[in-house]
Amino acid sequence: MEGRIVKGIAGFYYVYVEDKGLYECKAKGVFRNRKWKPLVGDRVLIDILSEENMEGNIRDILPRTSELIRPNVANIDQALIVFAMMDPEPNLNLLDRFLIGMERQDVKTVICFNKSDLVQEEKQNELFSIYQNCGFQVIFSSTYEKEGIEELRQALSGKTTALAGPSGVGKSSLFNCLSPDLKMETGKVSEKIKRGRHTTRHSELIPIGQDTYIMDTPGFSSFYLEGLEKEELKDFFYEFHEYEPCCKFQGCLHLNEPVCGVKDALAEGKISRSRYENYKLLYEEIKDKKKW
Repeated sequence: MEGRIVKGIAGFYYVYVEDKGLYECKAKGVFRNRKWKPLVGDRVLIDILSEENMEGNIRDILPRTSELIRPNVANIDQALIVFAMMDPEPNLNLLDRFLIGMERQDVKTVICFNKSDLVQEEKQNELFSIYQNCGFQVIFSSTYEKEGIEELRQALSGKTTALAGPSGVGKSSLFNCLSPDLKMETGKVSEKIKRGRHTTRHSELIPIGQDTYIMDTPGFSSFYLEGLEKEELKDFFYEFHEYEPCCKFQGCLHLNEPVCGVKDALAEGKISRSRYENYKLLYEEIKDKKKW
């Protein structure tokens, strides 16, 4: 029987099979011998040990389409980061960190600004202009006015999406609004896991529709840019690329160099001031870490 690992902890894997439910499984010893660990998100084949108790063994792991290192999960199609437009104010530095972290792992990111009913249209237009210009899909939503819900549903449909965002931005309300079946499916999965042997919070995959999953991952809301060289950082600010041919020096870092196309574009309002300031802050952070 084919299913999908929605949670794994302490050697137990919870495998969701559509139209059947959730099976508590152990991985066969052959995986340990190969040093091949099943991951949340893996599509697997299982042998049923007890239909009554919904228990089984993982027999095989099907080929992965992707594997993230942080968090260590498999078969993620995209990431969705949710920020509130107000209450709390969006932390654009955290947003830019997240975008860089996902781009480094070749994961497409969709940005959702929630609580759009709390701000003027001018604020929406400003954020849309900044991040659409960087090549990201930007969605504005409001659970109060039901704005952006259909656009979000289409963006998630048929995909496995890693969900991120600070607390208080309305993620739960948003997804309860998104899918009438979300509470029911989440309840089924959570109740089965709570009845299991372990309840420590780890990455969890939540089915919300036909072949549509949300990856809820603790600690996914903060990003530190380990392993990134300061000279590489500019490559993840894609709006810089258009203006780099106008830089005098090859490998220009767009900081203190004379004749810099990126700084000229900034002065002309063609590049977002907030994005550029975040670039400088992150550059200094990476440089200071290297000193230690």
